Amino acid sequence: MEVILTSVFSAIIIFITIFFMIKVFLIGYKRNEISFRKFIIFSTSSIVIGVIVASVLPFGYQKIFYYIY
Repeated sequence: MEVILTSVFSAIIIFITIFFMIKVFLIGYKRNEISFRKFIIFSTSSIVIGVIVASVLPFGYQKIFYYIY
């Protein structure tokens, strides 16, 4: 139960961070500070890395809780 709750809250924090990073990339693109290609690459890589980290978190938390208890 604890693993599920910590994983869900951590995933929410990760997805909020990704959302705001994409907003920053969009602002940079609108101001012509980054190209459209870089905007797509940065946004896609942020999403992929965030999904990978969020999917690996439960296993890490499970190990941590196993050692604590």
